[in-house]
Amino acid sequence: VQLQASGGGLVQAGGSLRLYCVASGSIFGIDDMGWYRQAPGKQRELVASISSSGKTNYGDFVKGRFTILRDYAKAQLTLQMNSLQPEDTAMYYCKADVFLPGGHNQPTPFWGRGTQVTVSS
Repeated sequence: VQLQASGGGLVQAGGSLRLYCVASGSIFGIDDMGWYRQAPGKQRELVASISSSGKTNYGDFVKGRFTILRDYAKAQLTLQMNSLQPEDTAMYYCKADVFLPGGHNQPTPFWGRGTQVTVSS
């Protein structure tokens, strides 16, 4: 299973970016998918997640600025980020809890390599 993330880059404060993540490989099904971020010297934290039923969960710092979307047929995750601030600068990672072929009852977490988001002041 591979998670390919893209869409990061450099943006000025107040700007927007859209992140994409696509899951591929031997996938029987996917439970939760989400975006996490990690800034230098800080712990990795949840940005947003979306369940197989469409329930979303956002980090407290998002405050309505970001929207997570999921294309279930394409195993694709999108994160629309608006009103970006310098404190949003971090490496953003895609995560998917994948049900593997073979009848496993519990999903296995997989992580993408990350895409860098840098917000200048």
